[in-house]
Amino acid sequence: MQGSTVVITGATSGIGEVAADRLATKGARIVFIARDRARGDETLRHLRAIAPEADHAVHYADLSKIREMKRVASEIAAAEPKIDVLVNNAGAMFGTRRVTEDGLEMTFATNHMSYFVLANMLRERMGSGGRIVNTASDAHMGARLDFEDLQSAKSYSAFGVYGRSKLCNILFTRELSRRLAGTGITANCLHPGFVATRFGNQSGGILSIVIGAAKHFALTSEQGSATIIYLASSPDVADVSGGYFIKCKAATPTKEARNDADAARLWEVSARLAGLGA
Repeated sequence: MQGSTVVITGATSGIGEVAADRLATKGARIVFIARDRARGDETLRHLRAIAPEADHAVHYADLSKIREMKRVASEIAAAEPKIDVLVNNAGAMFGTRRVTEDGLEMTFATNHMSYFVLANMLRERMGSGGRIVNTASDAHMGARLDFEDLQSAKSYSAFGVYGRSKLCNILFTRELSRRLAGTGITANCLHPGFVATRFGNQSGGILSIVIGAAKHFALTSEQGSATIIYLASSPDVADVSGGYFIKCKAATPTKEARNDADAARLWEVSARLAGLGA
């Protein structure tokens, strides 16, 4: 990773923070997107302390808002002539249904649309050998997409909506990989495991309590970050694209997550919502 530039979201805590740390230790320059300035500044200080020779950088944005996704992607594209790895890792779960300024359900916007917008706007800065890594989850198991209700207006369940957003991550990765064929850029996704991080702390109500209790049996951030680091840096997967990985090994997601017609339709819907060319 010496001399590589890695753009990563969700790097101020949890598995994203560990992944950024380890990739910086391997020689990568880290460019990360944060929402909270205090945590962002602290993460930047930490990265500069462990790898002072690299010009690490932070950009601030709220990745639940399309205008913010597009703004920060434009800023990074303007500042970075070459991006070697993009890690879409930021994610959240919400106890009650919330709607963004774009009229999108918050989980869908944060967990899926931010991946879609950043990958589409930054891939022009990536050349052959570039890698896009998307953090998905086995929470997609049992999930199905209802294209007539992608924003969960008819009914809302925090775990159900989260699972559908993770299904979106896998379908998006499949379609992105198909569209990147011949460019030398790869796109893969992963299940990190259930990890004891800040995830769920802001979900609200009983959901935060349930997630907090479950964390006593969870993986550490070190364990959860391993597959991100592997997909971002290992020569073993330099030519692998469109895969879903668990514990650094290729795995098979559900039948719904392998539906290429749904993957293509989700892409078209997402492009229209984001105001980007399909």
